[in-house]
Amino acid sequence: MGKLTKYINNKVLNKAASLNTVSVATRVLAGVLTSKAIAVFIGAEGLALIGNLRNFLSSVQSVAILGLYNGVVKFISEFKKQTVELSKTISTVFYLGFIATMIVSFACYFNAEYINDLIFPKYSDYSYVIRILAIALPFYSLNMFVFSIMNGFSKYRILLVINIIGQILGLCVTLLLIYQNRIDGALVSVVISESIIFLITLVGIINQRSLVPLVKVENISFDYIKKLSPYSFMVLFSAVILPIVALIIRSYIIDNIGYKEAGFWEAMTRISKYYLMFISSLMALYILPRFSEIEDVKEFKNEVFNFYKSIIPVFALGLVIIYFLRPIIVLVIFSNEFEPVEDLFLWQLLGDFVKVLSIVIAYQFLAKKMFWHYIITEAFLVVTLYYTSIYFIDIYGVKGATIAHFVTYLMYYGVILLIFGSSLFGIIKEKNVE
Repeated sequence: MGKLTKYINNKVLNKAASLNTVSVATRVLAGVLTSKAIAVFIGAEGLALIGNLRNFLSSVQSVAILGLYNGVVKFISEFKKQTVELSKTISTVFYLGFIATMIVSFACYFNAEYINDLIFPKYSDYSYVIRILAIALPFYSLNMFVFSIMNGFSKYRILLVINIIGQILGLCVTLLLIYQNRIDGALVSVVISESIIFLITLVGIINQRSLVPLVKVENISFDYIKKLSPYSFMVLFSAVILPIVALIIRSYIIDNIGYKEAGFWEAMTRISKYYLMFISSLMALYILPRFSEIEDVKEFKNEVFNFYKSIIPVFALGLVIIYFLRPIIVLVIFSNEFEPVEDLFLWQLLGDFVKVLSIVIAYQFLAKKMFWHYIITEAFLVVTLYYTSIYFIDIYGVKGATIAHFVTYLMYYGVILLIFGSSLFGIIKEKNVE
């Protein structure tokens, strides 16, 4: 317990206070203001459509950058003083991302009508939004590429400033578009808000212009493609499949219950995302790097239980407070129209609590590149989420989606405990000291 507390006090909280917390708080505030604008000017039905577009966009963006962001940061950080290896890393990732982005962009642009029919009602024609998405996508990919370089070089201050200014700029554009064009403006803002951050990131490119000559076609390395591909595939699997499943579930609610109810579920998932940002950022700052360092089973066990003892009680208390303040939260973030969302809190909060318990341990899959363990458990999670959602929605209506969320992560947590049971609960023999 003392080691974790000391680490958090000395490293994580100091770093988060100066870098991460401000950025997360800005994202949450921007999200809350955007949600309020949607509630006032568009309503629950529009929120459901926006949710579908967001899920599709999330999957498309992940494919466009091939899930390479974190892997790139790792290699750039390792080779930042080795020009040849750095050039191979940057060149490989840049051209892989360029090719993937162009393929995805062209596919979206020339299949806009078909995509429109998949994610929107057939009587709604928002194919032009899909074409705007296709045009904006390369800027998003280039932005993420530059972010990975600056992150790899530990340019945290620049990243912080870019993130904050970008969030503010995106918020202003979003609010303006929603005010002027209602649902059309909201949909357009979804597909361009992250891409326009590239205008701010140009400052980072100027600061890192000495790296531009390192991007060469002849320096593309197949060895680095092999090294990056397992991690890339693991990231892609979740980043692509989970949003698609969410889209399918929301569409099922729309078809079988109604748009307004689908909007209520989207509202609940938005609120969930806001409060989970803080603990997710803490886990990313501490758990993943720490697990990557650990080679001993005893240390792994200690880190998991220390996190449970120090962070989880605070998180649980926060969830209890959120539950009792839910009428105020719904009214502040949305409007009176969204009052039925209050009935969705209990199961969503329970599901998020179990989700955090499981993810803390599951980070070991990424830290140790346990490829097949990760793929199988994520596949189990996705399939379970889909079938339990359909089952409980048919019985309980939109509340069934939140019940399915809890049941799915409870079962997922059980699978995770089975996999790591011997490490967490087994008797660990002390090494003999001769």
